[in-house]
Amino acid sequence: MDRLIYTAMTGSNAAANRQAVLANNLANVSTNGFRAELSTYRSVPLRGDGATTRVFALEATSGFLDKPGAPMRTDRGMDAMTTANGWFAVQGLDGTEAYTRNGHFEVATDGTLVTGTGLPALSSDGSPIAVPAGADLTLGPDGTILAKVGKQPANAIGRLKVVTPTPDDSLKRSNDGLFRSASGDPLNADATARLQIGVLEGSNVNPIETMVGMIQTARQFEAQTRLLQSAESNDRSAAQLLGLQG
Repeated sequence: MDRLIYTAMTGSNAAANRQAVLANNLANVSTNGFRAELSTYRSVPLRGDGATTRVFALEATSGFLDKPGAPMRTDRGMDAMTTANGWFAVQGLDGTEAYTRNGHFEVATDGTLVTGTGLPALSSDGSPIAVPAGADLTLGPDGTILAKVGKQPANAIGRLKVVTPTPDDSLKRSNDGLFRSASGDPLNADATARLQIGVLEGSNVNPIETMVGMIQTARQFEAQTRLLQSAESNDRSAAQLLGLQG
């Protein structure tokens, strides 16, 4: 049996995985702060007897498109977009600190400040932010949150934790769609970070490029499938020739 089927199979798997990544990106074209996921593959020569003329397609370290999405003005006081490379700190479902570019905040029924997806927003000291009942919130450009209850003066109840990753401790995407530091440790709050109030960051997915990539990947998958069919045909022909010789 020709081992071509194994090398063609790795190409088919690579194409199928890339198609899944592109489909997920396209599905999140309207998700605030979404970062397009990148898929990377490398060719590994197949070692053995004879010439190394065949290669495996293996997935390499993937990342994300680190490019800001388009700003969308909402004029809502608790919508914010970080400037430069700032990220909002939130508490993931697993209880660990994670980071997002989605700056839509609201108050949960238990009085905790959360994101639009229900994750607790973290203050500069890394703890959730409790909002007094019936308070009107105001968000400042430095992330300070002012709460005004009735006719009482507004009081600061916390400051949103905004971090800025560095090349020494960059971010990586987790399985839950949030980002965490490569080291696994919480990043320090950036006191110099500033926000644009009343603005949300859109997804940085380019739908046209993504759709073109899906078409190209579908054609690559078809090419790998034809290789598998050719290997089967060659194997059948070889079996027939051996049967005639016997």
